[in-house]
Amino acid sequence: MRDRDLAAFDIRVLRPGDMTADDRTRVFALFDAAYRQANHAYLEKSFGTLPHLSIAMHAAEPAGFALADMRVLDLPRLPGQVVAMAGICCIAARFRRHGLFGALERAAMAAAGIVPVGRMINAGRMAHPASYRTMARSAAAVPGRGNVPSPWHQQVGAAIAAAYGVADFDPKTFVCHGAGVPIGYPDMDLDVTPEEWDVFAPVDRDRGDSLLGISWTPDAPDGW
Repeated sequence: MRDRDLAAFDIRVLRPGDMTADDRTRVFALFDAAYRQANHAYLEKSFGTLPHLSIAMHAAEPAGFALADMRVLDLPRLPGQVVAMAGICCIAARFRRHGLFGALERAAMAAAGIVPVGRMINAGRMAHPASYRTMARSAAAVPGRGNVPSPWHQQVGAAIAAAYGVADFDPKTFVCHGAGVPIGYPDMDLDVTPEEWDVFAPVDRDRGDSLLGISWTPDAPDGW
């Protein structure tokens, strides 16, 4: 199964508050399958942060869900900047690595009704280096291995973290400090190199930390 086979999935988008009892059961079951010690309170809080939830079904089987939004933010030196905000995404094990992650996030973002013109920031809070892999391939991605974010990077990162509702953000490491309890531990069977773990070194999963990542489409502005 590849991207061309996404037609096999029924993807619908709704607001978290409009979930039926069956929707909630499916979403929390997918969360429990994707994370060890999955923190249901964290997921409940996420429902109030990002307003669009996409759910994928494969026949009668829950395949995945994602939270996301797209906003126009006034960021330092970037007034009226479109920011695509990816949230938590959980895919059932047998449907991973086939494009569903991206399809669900894009569907939830599109529900915001904002059509990007020109440059767009892509943002997300990462639980595992594999989640940051695609973004990290860009030379303009922040944070980067072995690089301290510039003052501009730090200012933009802090503003985007605030849009996610993060109360304690470290602009030098781009770590979003947690509330003192784990979000859960991603159950991912993916090969990750030691180099990919480097930017995650300051992330304390036991405390509920995550890593904020940002990149640009199609390219970064001058001076970035």
